[in-house]
Amino acid sequence: MSKFLKGTFILLIAGFITRVLGFIYRIVLARSIGEEGVGLYMMAYPTFILVVTITQLGLPVAISKNIAEAEARGDYPEIKKILVVSLATTISLSIILTPAIILLAPILATTLFTDPRTYYPLIAIAPAIPIIAVSSVLRGYFQGRQNMRPSAVSQILEQVVRITLIAVMTKAFLPYGVHYAAAAAMAASVLGELVSLVYLMTTFKLKKRFPLRKNFFQFAQKGKQTFHDLMEIALPTMGSRMIGSVAWFFEPIVVAHSLALAGVLAVNGTKLYGLLTGYAMPLLMLPSFVTFSLATSLVPAISEANSRNNHKLIGYRLQQALRLTFLTGGLAVIVLYVLADPLMQLMYGSTKGSYFIRLMAPFFLFYYYQGPLQAVLQALNLARAAMINSLIGAVVKTAVIFFLASQASFGITGAALGIIVGFVLVTVLHFATVLKKVTFPFYIRDYLKGFLVMGASGWLGYWLFENILLSEHLLLRMLCSITGMGISYIVMLLLFGLIKKDELHRIPWIGKLL
Repeated sequence: MSKFLKGTFILLIAGFITRVLGFIYRIVLARSIGEEGVGLYMMAYPTFILVVTITQLGLPVAISKNIAEAEARGDYPEIKKILVVSLATTISLSIILTPAIILLAPILATTLFTDPRTYYPLIAIAPAIPIIAVSSVLRGYFQGRQNMRPSAVSQILEQVVRITLIAVMTKAFLPYGVHYAAAAAMAASVLGELVSLVYLMTTFKLKKRFPLRKNFFQFAQKGKQTFHDLMEIALPTMGSRMIGSVAWFFEPIVVAHSLALAGVLAVNGTKLYGLLTGYAMPLLMLPSFVTFSLATSLVPAISEANSRNNHKLIGYRLQQALRLTFLTGGLAVIVLYVLADPLMQLMYGSTKGSYFIRLMAPFFLFYYYQGPLQAVLQALNLARAAMINSLIGAVVKTAVIFFLASQASFGITGAALGIIVGFVLVTVLHFATVLKKVTFPFYIRDYLKGFLVMGASGWLGYWLFENILLSEHLLLRMLCSITGMGISYIVMLLLFGLIKKDELHRIPWIGKLL
């Protein structure tokens, strides 16, 4: 099994576990602090992502790419220089950003978010900044060496700690008000990041090939060219993420003001936004652990192939990633669409938000493609093009949200439609940009077969849920439907030749069974 497939496989397993744990976290959060508390948490959360984006400066991708190339040359002094320069940069940024978020929190809460209670979860973000500054560099280092295990384990540890603490901390602070409980939820996330960092530092210390602290400042002073090389990738990458983060930061602000224009009260607007982004969106984004795993593995794999001018391997890796995205994303889309109501009922004790899932699920296949495509662009030194694509998508998304959500006939549905338009547009632009650089076969017939399989499996799942085990518990009925969809989906993929037997042999335990 190649490093790319092995790394992807490790991240897939970890990503699946992390997403499941993340859902448990969301369920506990929703049941602990309710719609209003989730709304407050989700209004502050984009600020957290924005701060993380600025702190990282796009360096994890740049570190991964440059270390993969240095590793291919056996240039270990350069690897150390990359680490030293990156740590010096992110730590310096965290020293500036930590007090800045504390000072700006009152202004953000009262002026932009139109709900002063968001002050408390905003303040809880501050301690995470220096933690993320170091952990992001270490993750980039391990990914560059195509060792995905530390990143995978650290993600799982982070979620386990969050879930362990969330119920205890929100319960302790809820008597003081829902805003304190939302802040406690944010603090649980920070503590999860801290445990993840401790693990990454311990693993790095055990596996490092050179003493990092020795001559640290001398390496930093001699790292001007290294810094320049990193910034060539990091700044456009950060630009793409910054655009997404800024758009997400302004999203609750635009939604709040748009709903106000549509005649929706601030408290109700917070609840509606909580339903969309705190209830429906996490469920829709659950399958993206596959694309995240692919994107993380693609950057070093394609960077290494590109440094050796192996264009055939680049096309092959991209084709592998897109096929896996389509096949896994297709199953996710039909499960979410068919079982939106029972999924929401089981997870949150309410079907509120299921409407958003049915509206958005068919389009989320475009979202699942976005990660691998962007990773390819970054690995091929096209991060600037990816940034421009992201900017266009963010501007269009924000404009559509404001235009539609401010109309009483659309309301919060306008925000959902704006989000759809944004990610579909970015994915189409990314794909067009990749085609200019990489030549690879695109099998239209296979995609048509895939859509046929999706439709047939979805119909079967719907029929099973509506006609079988009607007197049994909702969970049993839902599992019966999912099992039917999953088995029929895989069988039809094999029958139509969309999954080949030799590909199954590459998966260790399946290969042994066959």
